[in-house]
Amino acid sequence: MLPRTAVEVHDEIAVSARARRLAKNITQEDLAEQSGVAIATLRRFENGGTVSLATLLAIAEALGTLDAFSDLFPMPEASSLDELDKFSQLRRRAAKQRTR
Repeated sequence: MLPRTAVEVHDEIAVSARARRLAKNITQEDLAEQSGVAIATLRRFENGGTVSLATLLAIAEALGTLDAFSDLFPMPEASSLDELDKFSQLRRRAAKQRTR
């Protein structure tokens, strides 16, 4: 599979969300109400417009697909107690890049 761009992934998510909505026989108005998203925002999203992450998650929750998002960035699995302790003390920010 060829690497995809962010735009391609965005478009695929929008098409999939619309297909899921239609498969569940939910109108845009009903999905907007169930998700708490403005109807204009939902229409813009389904037509390829951008939405915030919070809006996308609200739509996903209303469509029953929210769990898929937790798989995007899974926590590393620990193979020892030392690694488990290390993961519990995760860094809060990245180190600054040194300039020369």
